[in-house]
Amino acid sequence: MTEQCLVLIKPDAIIKHLTGDILAKLAETNLHIVGSKVVQVTKELAEEHYQHLREEKFFDELIKYIMGHYHMKSVLALVYEGDGACAKIRKCAGATNPEEAEPHSVRGKYGRITSKGIFENVVHASENPKEGEREIKLWFRPDELISTIYPTEMKEAKIEKMLWKED
Repeated sequence: MTEQCLVLIKPDAIIKHLTGDILAKLAETNLHIVGSKVVQVTKELAEEHYQHLREEKFFDELIKYIMGHYHMKSVLALVYEGDGACAKIRKCAGATNPEEAEPHSVRGKYGRITSKGIFENVVHASENPKEGEREIKLWFRPDELISTIYPTEMKEAKIEKMLWKED
């Protein structure tokens, strides 16, 4: 069944110039990239993304980590699409704890746990299709994807956005 999966290449991977290696590994899944953008993560976005971990003692450190307080201040957000996308991406990514991840997975190869106990696991991957939908709708607008499997509608909206200044 066709699914979409959110992948975040996290700040620790960006600062270590691992983006190309990670994308090459993810290409082994034979899924299609249908959305991609560099995002400077706000506190609001980080907290909404990790809402299910709000009660964990490491929540504040996790928010700082994804916002780039320790590394780069950006992530590369991607949407992959295809049959069984979430399971394929998560298998490729490996276990969340880099020490438990298969050695040839993305996290097993590039992740680490710092001396302060922070999991630098280089990528995020949606856990399942339902979570993938929630996360994709949080990180992307429908018009930022070349393909979407979720219902959309046209609405008139007045929004303020930054544009290039005319000379």
